[in-house]
Amino acid sequence: MCTTVSRVGSSLAPFVIKLNTYILYLPYIILSTLAVVAAIAAYFLPETFGKPLPETMTQMPKRESTVGYLITFHISQFLLFYYTVVNGKREQSRCSRYRLDVVRNLSSQGFIPGRDVNLTDLEQEGCVDGWSYSKDIYQSTLVSEFDLVCSDQWKQPFTSTACFLGFLVGSFISGQLSDRFGRKPVFFTTMAVQTIFSFCQAFSPSWTVFTILIFFNGLGQISNYVSGFVLGTEILTGDVRVIFSSMGVCLGFAIGYMILPLIAFFLRDWKSLLLAISLPGVLYIPLWWVIPESPRWLLSQGRVEEAEAIVRKAAKTNRVEAPTVIFKDYSAHDDDMHPQEHLNIISLVKTQSVRSTTVILCLVWFSLSIGYYGLSLNTSQLHANPYISCFFSAAVEVPAYISSWLALKYFPRRFSVIFILLLGGVSLYLIQLVPETLSELAVTLEMLGKLVITNGTSLMYAYTAELYPTELRNTAEGVCITVSRIGSCLAPFLLQLRESFQYLPYIILGTLAVVSAFAALFLPESFGKPLPQTMQQMQKRESMRCPCITRNEHSKPVVHLENIPRHHCLIPEENLTQDWCDAIIPIE
Repeated sequence: MCTTVSRVGSSLAPFVIKLNTYILYLPYIILSTLAVVAAIAAYFLPETFGKPLPETMTQMPKRESTVGYLITFHISQFLLFYYTVVNGKREQSRCSRYRLDVVRNLSSQGFIPGRDVNLTDLEQEGCVDGWSYSKDIYQSTLVSEFDLVCSDQWKQPFTSTACFLGFLVGSFISGQLSDRFGRKPVFFTTMAVQTIFSFCQAFSPSWTVFTILIFFNGLGQISNYVSGFVLGTEILTGDVRVIFSSMGVCLGFAIGYMILPLIAFFLRDWKSLLLAISLPGVLYIPLWWVIPESPRWLLSQGRVEEAEAIVRKAAKTNRVEAPTVIFKDYSAHDDDMHPQEHLNIISLVKTQSVRSTTVILCLVWFSLSIGYYGLSLNTSQLHANPYISCFFSAAVEVPAYISSWLALKYFPRRFSVIFILLLGGVSLYLIQLVPETLSELAVTLEMLGKLVITNGTSLMYAYTAELYPTELRNTAEGVCITVSRIGSCLAPFLLQLRESFQYLPYIILGTLAVVSAFAALFLPESFGKPLPQTMQQMQKRESMRCPCITRNEHSKPVVHLENIPRHHCLIPEENLTQDWCDAIIPIE
């Protein structure tokens, strides 16, 4: 059976090698990823060293294995009904009770539990009368409002996943809408969507309605974030653009993140908290008359007069005299600036160089997103007080965004991303080696991983925007973020794996970070270069290549056929001298 399965792999091997026609090193990335995953899976195999071969099937289960232990552990947990053991102490079960009519009958007869009645013989039932929730920390939560416990506990992570699915859809459609209708209209429209649906969530009559509303809330939230980021990136230039893309957008996000636990501390009811965080969206209405449309996008659409008007207004505000004709070379370069072929999402995979860049960026975005949300949702492990835990998780992002600004200003993009991914992966790998007595060190390593992954996420927004041309920039950013949202959707369920093996989430996140770091070696560099306006300018950018392989634009692909005999064309020798017979075959 095992050999048969292995032959399936050997049958696929020739096709895996063919993938190098799309991305040169894609087969090696796939094979190394499979090897790492197989190594993790091998951890759960039973040990056979120094043990006799089993003669019968009954002898096999006697071998101790991690998987067998875990299965036994979970079965024993399900068999405990009214009492369960937590940290070595017996506590009342949260999901079942003894049948109430039986207990009432025994109580009325004066029987004492444990002495006159063997509790293990009593019949159990579910919590048919509901649950009583502790109000030591929260007055009311979504869990207590809709009883998302026991058989409905799966709804807790799914609620977060519904929001992340909104992120995924919003990332995908907002980029194309923004490239089609403009950055400014999409930004303000999606801001209104986020505000309205956040407000409506507070009045949800059921969990189903809440989940639907949080999906559209997430859709609006990520859409205005992406369109606003691209709008600022295209309006600003030079060092100001670097400050905006790192300190401006991301640091503003971190400050809001830090204020959130403070507001939640005073508003301990989930409905009041939702209303409080939705109302600031109204403050954006007057900004419609302040924030301009992107001049770069207007130029890509051929709307030169509107672009000139915006630039002249900016020059007047900054007390700078604008020239009489601002875009005098626009007509001369009209073919380059406004190509006849309309760019769309298919353009991201049309040519090999652009396709390679897009695939690698999607992999890096996916790894950073699942790492960021996985570690953010794990903040309850940092401190007993959830408000302090949330604040710590937010505060660590401030130095992350400051360091990302320094990296964007002084260091090459590709080097920064690779260094960040490797540092994050190593720090997460090391957590499993920390003794239980040094829990502070484990928390420090986890926060280091959160810091560098947050730093990498901030870098990737700017890096991705710098690699693609104007007409495709928002679409490319949206596609990359869409793929990253698949990671964020999986993050809540990834954390559930710690019930099987405590460090498994960290191992998976660390592996993804290291694999992405090696893939990022082959991304183009954009540091110190102007934003590309056309696909031709993007394709001219050089990416790192393996030093043992030489290639130029005009070289022909070489096929190595070591197992095929040497051969050449057959030449009929009639009417030809020997000199011509030798000369008719071209020398390669």
